[in-house]
Amino acid sequence: MSLIRALSKDLEARSDESLRALFAARPDLISPGVPDFPALAARASARVSVQRALERLNRPQMQVLETLHLCTNTDTGHSASAAVLKKAIAGSTVAAVEQLLQSLHDLALVQRAEPPHGAGPGAQRQRFYLPVSSLKDVVGIYPAGLGRSYTELVRLQPAFAQRVVQLVAELHRSGAAVQAATTPMEAALALQHWTSSPAGLQALLASAPERTAALLARFSNWAMGAVPQAQRKASVTTEGHDVGPVDWLLARGLLVPLDAAHVELPHSVGISLRGGAIIDNFSVTPPAPTLGVTTAALRRNAALGAIAETLRLTGELLHAVRDQPLATLRSGGVGIREMRRLAESLRVDHHTTAVLLELCALSGLIRLDVDSSCWVQPPQLEWLGLPRQEQWLWLVNAWLASERAPSLVGQPINGQQAGPANHRAAPAATVNALSAEAQRSDAPVIRKRILEILRELTLEAEMPDGAAPVLNAEAVLQRAEWSQPRMARRFSSLIGGVLAEAELLGLIGSGALSQLGAAIAADAPDDAMDLLGEHLPAALNHVLLQADLTAVAPGYLAPDLAEQLQRMADAEGQGPATTYRFSVESIRRALDSGQDAAAILDFLRQHSATAVPQPLQYLVEDTAARHGKLRVGAAASFVQSDDEAALSELCREAAASSLGLVRIAPTVLVSMASPRQTALVLRGLGLSPAVEEAGSAVVRLNRTPPVPGNGRPVYSAPRTALPDADVTAQLAVLRNHADHASPNGSRPAAAGGEEATQLGLETLHKAIRLRQKVVMNVVDSLGNAKLETVVPVSVAGGRVRVFDPAKDTERVLSIHRIIDIEAAEEMQQ
Repeated sequence: MSLIRALSKDLEARSDESLRALFAARPDLISPGVPDFPALAARASARVSVQRALERLNRPQMQVLETLHLCTNTDTGHSASAAVLKKAIAGSTVAAVEQLLQSLHDLALVQRAEPPHGAGPGAQRQRFYLPVSSLKDVVGIYPAGLGRSYTELVRLQPAFAQRVVQLVAELHRSGAAVQAATTPMEAALALQHWTSSPAGLQALLASAPERTAALLARFSNWAMGAVPQAQRKASVTTEGHDVGPVDWLLARGLLVPLDAAHVELPHSVGISLRGGAIIDNFSVTPPAPTLGVTTAALRRNAALGAIAETLRLTGELLHAVRDQPLATLRSGGVGIREMRRLAESLRVDHHTTAVLLELCALSGLIRLDVDSSCWVQPPQLEWLGLPRQEQWLWLVNAWLASERAPSLVGQPINGQQAGPANHRAAPAATVNALSAEAQRSDAPVIRKRILEILRELTLEAEMPDGAAPVLNAEAVLQRAEWSQPRMARRFSSLIGGVLAEAELLGLIGSGALSQLGAAIAADAPDDAMDLLGEHLPAALNHVLLQADLTAVAPGYLAPDLAEQLQRMADAEGQGPATTYRFSVESIRRALDSGQDAAAILDFLRQHSATAVPQPLQYLVEDTAARHGKLRVGAAASFVQSDDEAALSELCREAAASSLGLVRIAPTVLVSMASPRQTALVLRGLGLSPAVEEAGSAVVRLNRTPPVPGNGRPVYSAPRTALPDADVTAQLAVLRNHADHASPNGSRPAAAGGEEATQLGLETLHKAIRLRQKVVMNVVDSLGNAKLETVVPVSVAGGRVRVFDPAKDTERVLSIHRIIDIEAAEEMQQ
């Protein structure tokens, strides 16, 4: 029976609770919904779905699954039980293996099967399993890190097949216990038998060159390795010469060359090096990392300090972008010059500036203006007026859900390296801020999983009150490699940057997971915001004015106060105690923005804990007295309208502030933006402007009712579990279809949709492996269907290559023209 149809019966026999657990672990099975259990089984057997499920398995689950794959044969139905697998997994027990097999069965990655032929009377008391049909394609050619067999290498590597007979003959003449062979397949079987004994292989390696053991240790987790000149000739008869470990292994067939630079350790050699077991490092418990210790108070203070500093820098960055938008490169992203200017404005290093800029972009605090190709601050940005704990949660939720990796900025693109120092090679291209190279579709999943690992390690550490474990990238990566080994490479490339970003957001403090980070990892953002509101000091609304023309902020200032100070003074230093220095240039900047001396001094008196020093008052008054004698301005376009009230309302519109509108006459405004950009902004406000003529700088305004602005953007971490209502509806569909199915359980005449596709692919792959005939119902270009008996050779890219015995020719058929596929033996039955 087809494995997909057998899985369909298995799923139909499960309880609703079991199916709910399956859908929670593999939500893609019912997204979109399926009509019946055969379609559900087909989707559960699809390669993409199985690959996603394997990415969530931990190391012992993967080890048991790969061992089951190597100990069974889905084509012949040869199954295996926990007792059989226990012999191939060193350090395991039958109970542990059975429990892991049951967890894999719950995930529909393995299914119950009949005992193999000749299993004995005791087999009826055991449970036997087979993996899903597509597992072979998903785990790849090196399951459990073991290579292919000698027979498979002879069949797939023509160069090795040409010399394997001579290799065996040389070994036989040298006294090795290898049977003589006359054909490549006989030689492969002889090598396989010769290397299948762990004791015999260890005895052979006792006479190997000195560095051979270290070389073979590099193949302990993966069967393929890079070796220079892998196809060089090596002979067993060179015993008296200085033979290296590679030549020694190649001469005895213990390494098989794949091409000029790569070799493979055959399956039997790998098994023998592991002491005859497929898995030699089995453990059901994760490794316990060595962790440092910090105090809870230090962790809290560091996290709160990082949050306050990040919010302050974010406000300064938004102010800097509003005053001078960031220009983009033709290739995308923000260039080095713009980043250097922004870093000098924020007084932080380039990498921190890049991360903050990325964080603002992915949070929607800045956006790319398509007309000017500049990053600008959106009008009426709600974030600026929110309480600080809500501002923080806005940033955190956007960071969790974003498919960008801010810490990739500045790193080489695609792992490029700079040329040698003695060559004038061009430096490696690096990732620019806000460029497409920082896009990572798996970033949300990895971020959430890293936070969960931090929480797991923190809970497992069981620190006493007042202490917290310090977690580094090595400890997190070690746990990630155990909990999700198939995603370890993705974790290793992002984990350092994710931890740095988490520390910037206060999720980590002093190297330990903060209480805020633990709440976010546990999907409790409201608890995190309550904690932050309780412990984060309130923003200050005053400064200390000094006689040396400076203002000292005794803590983190309110955003509106900090913004006003930046208009009339230059910020110096870092941290909460920022110093703002007044000068002729800074006061002139405030006057240019529309303020006068009285307004500036009144603002300083309202927000100063001390009286305004006399030198500062003189500076403001003298600068204002010399300011404005002759005014010079710039305008790129004019807005003209006969409706004076409409122009007055437009000047007060906050959403039009980016245009820099100035009224020079009752019916005329001047704009800093180009005519086209001015017209686009006005249309976004519900107005109907029109540029008079090509090349004209005049925009005529026609009055139309304004439209309400957009609401606040909502950011949240991605959901993986489906709503209960959707799961309940899907269960109802499955059960309803099963109740109306044939009572005798007979197979339907033809499958449809997804089920037909998976059944056809399963039949094709099985026929290719067994070299069996199949009967295809093929439709020609005229729409005529015809049954053909052929032998499939390969399938790839939506095409199947077949051999037609009747015509003794090979053909290539498009899979979409094949209506149905059945094994020839089943058709005869």
